[in-house]
Amino acid sequence: MAAVCGAGHELGGAGRRRPCPDCRRTQVAAQVAAAEGSLPVTVVAAAMDAVITSPQALRDVSAALASDSRALAHGAPPAVGRLVTELIARGSVTLAEPSCGRCGRGGWPLTATAGGGMRARCRHRELAAECAGCGKVRPVAWHDEAGRALCETCRRHARGWRRCGICGKTASIALRARGGQPDVCVNCYQLPRAVCSGCGRERPCNFAAAGRPVCAACSPRATARCARCGHHRPPTARWPEGPVCDPCYNAALRSRGRCARCGEVRRLVAPPGTAADTCAICAGVPVTHSCSDCGTQDKLYEKGRCSRCSLRRRARELLSAGTSHIPPEMAEAFEAITAARQPRSALNWLRNGAGASLLADVAAGRLAATHEALDAHPHRRAADYLRHILTAAGTLPPRDEELARTEQWLAGLLARAGDPASRRLVQSFATWQVMRRLRRSTAASTRPRSPTAHARNQIKAAAGFLAWLASRGQSLASCRHADLDDWLATGPGAWQVRGFLTWAARRGHCRPFTIPGPGRAHGAATSPDQRWALAARLLHDSSLDPTDRVAGCLLLLYGQQLSRIAALTTGQGTRRDDAVFVRPGQHDVPVPGPPGAALHELIRNGRAYTGVGSPARTRWLFPGGMPGKPITASQLGERLRALGIYAMPGRRAALTGLAAKMPAAVLADLLHLSPGTAVRWVHQAGGNWSRYAAELARERVHQT
Repeated sequence: MAAVCGAGHELGGAGRRRPCPDCRRTQVAAQVAAAEGSLPVTVVAAAMDAVITSPQALRDVSAALASDSRALAHGAPPAVGRLVTELIARGSVTLAEPSCGRCGRGGWPLTATAGGGMRARCRHRELAAECAGCGKVRPVAWHDEAGRALCETCRRHARGWRRCGICGKTASIALRARGGQPDVCVNCYQLPRAVCSGCGRERPCNFAAAGRPVCAACSPRATARCARCGHHRPPTARWPEGPVCDPCYNAALRSRGRCARCGEVRRLVAPPGTAADTCAICAGVPVTHSCSDCGTQDKLYEKGRCSRCSLRRRARELLSAGTSHIPPEMAEAFEAITAARQPRSALNWLRNGAGASLLADVAAGRLAATHEALDAHPHRRAADYLRHILTAAGTLPPRDEELARTEQWLAGLLARAGDPASRRLVQSFATWQVMRRLRRSTAASTRPRSPTAHARNQIKAAAGFLAWLASRGQSLASCRHADLDDWLATGPGAWQVRGFLTWAARRGHCRPFTIPGPGRAHGAATSPDQRWALAARLLHDSSLDPTDRVAGCLLLLYGQQLSRIAALTTGQGTRRDDAVFVRPGQHDVPVPGPPGAALHELIRNGRAYTGVGSPARTRWLFPGGMPGKPITASQLGERLRALGIYAMPGRRAALTGLAAKMPAAVLADLLHLSPGTAVRWVHQAGGNWSRYAAELARERVHQT
């Protein structure tokens, strides 16, 4: 007699009275409908027919409901997760899309755990144990013969080690020997080069043998919703609050705050998320990302050290030549390099900068620490940068670099001169007229850079004029006014030969000539409305860099030249009685409001960026990229042009507005202008003394 189920359905073979598959499916559908609570049994049965297609899947769903009443909410095992997704699609309002209980990611098969459904990777992390090889708590990848747990790194060290056919070392093998090719270890293995199917460039690619090569940059990466910023990006870490993208990860590791319990300024980790107000020590959680040298909680750079300590270690190795003892003459350079505001920039310079290798040669004695040795070095730019570092540190005596470069340029110019007579004339003119005057003005000047462009142009004009005469078969003594008129027609800079001809005529080398000077350029000025609109932005936009705000205000409101602004020192800015003053000449000029606050911030904290090797304390208000030097006028002009401020039109507008309100004597005294320049600006603006006196009498309050 054939066996029948409890409902009287005939079973396929002899056996006990048990439900048939149809009755079993009906029972499970009733259990699911009771647990779900918002859909009728018929809809649940239809959903099960769509996704539960095997007896094993039906048994998994039944076992999950029997062992955990919240199996539908957890979405585990995978058969339950597929059923939950189908029920949601059919109108369930009590269920949510299954997601991992550890990382929060959805769309993955989940495993039932005590903490809910979890992805396989999160489950491995939850079951992490202490590795018998390295002693760290990591996901278990393998068990050795003794049953001890090993992490993936130690597993690779324990298995698959053979002698590499490339380097000869015993290491983990990445590519096994086949077809006459040797074993290749993980250190020697390189991806095959192919044309990437994504970017179309020839690069090392994966899947090159499969016909669909993909380089590392084009390889797809899984994304998740960042728990901090909400953007869908590849997660860098998975913290208790959820996945965290790389920008939020770095910002969180470098963020500091005052702990609500101990009051110390530390990295805050509890409660998880951006509302954390408790440090790890007070929260009772392990302290991670702590520097092994200084103990600072920060993003670590290498070997458990923060970037600052890594910089000190590498700089010490470089300057001590491996002896851990830094020569006394290099101590200041060591402190300047390690005091960089951006340690990672300094680390990149130590690793890739050409000047760093020269610094190592100087510290080891392979290169003399002299100006002459650096002048003779073939890598001129690297040698010049190192010269500034050593000069700022006191290792090298200071010298006028512009003057020295002009002397070297003059030597090269004279060496290229063909005619001996012309060479003697140019050398005499350059030595006793141009360079002598340049050295005298340099010795009396307080500017950080010597203006040598005019001197070079005069010497080049003299050499070019003599070469031009020689090409016409003439000498300087036989030159006439007609010849000079032809020369002046050769280009706009031909008039600069005037100084040479005046010097030559006084010494009897030629007859006297009269050469007109260049015409004075009168360019356009910024309109008053545009000038005040730019000034208003500098005054009120606190997001601008203090360097740009201060420099722009000095240009638009005080009419200062960029070369003079760039050369300002911290001593020229003072604060008295809650007021900030700047001294462009002999008198202090008040800088009220936001520009004064930005100026005071620059004096107190300095610029945010300075070159590697710059001293920690500098006298320049705007230190530049070269150690010990201020920013150049051209760099300052580029920064202002990015804000729509142009130096020449802006300065003309400022001086025109000021000259219309005050007499020439006051204008020259306050803004450090020459009397002739001040008179010319007042004349162009139509100002006079009587108007200035009348405005003073009208604006001031006179008490009787």
